[in-house]
Amino acid sequence: MKARHIDHVNLRIPEDGVETAREFYGDRLGFGIEDAPFRADEKPFFDVRLSATGVIHLWPTAEFDPPEATNYDHVCVVVEESLEAIEAELAEAGVELERTLESPLGATGEAVAAYVRDPFGYRIELKERV
Repeated sequence: MKARHIDHVNLRIPEDGVETAREFYGDRLGFGIEDAPFRADEKPFFDVRLSATGVIHLWPTAEFDPPEATNYDHVCVVVEESLEAIEAELAEAGVELERTLESPLGATGEAVAAYVRDPFGYRIELKERV
């Protein structure tokens, strides 16, 4: 088997967190929100479009348990911007920067990264392109 890339990640969110998720991922981080089939009750989740080949499926559920150190660490998204541009965009959007790392190792090599938390407790790594 020869994998090419991760297609999607599934994350559960609180049932009443749909608008909060749209605002955070769409308005504040600037990713695309694809939710027409969700709004039409054709599927139980909606998508955060990261790139042409990657999405995060957000599943609203009444049985949401926030992530903990023992069951989740983070999702990494490689972005085109530099760390300085990432930090500026986060500050402008009012998104708190949790920390930065000089050279976390990932699938594409080492590059600087910024870490934020979404409104549901998920850590998101925003990593410079190598």
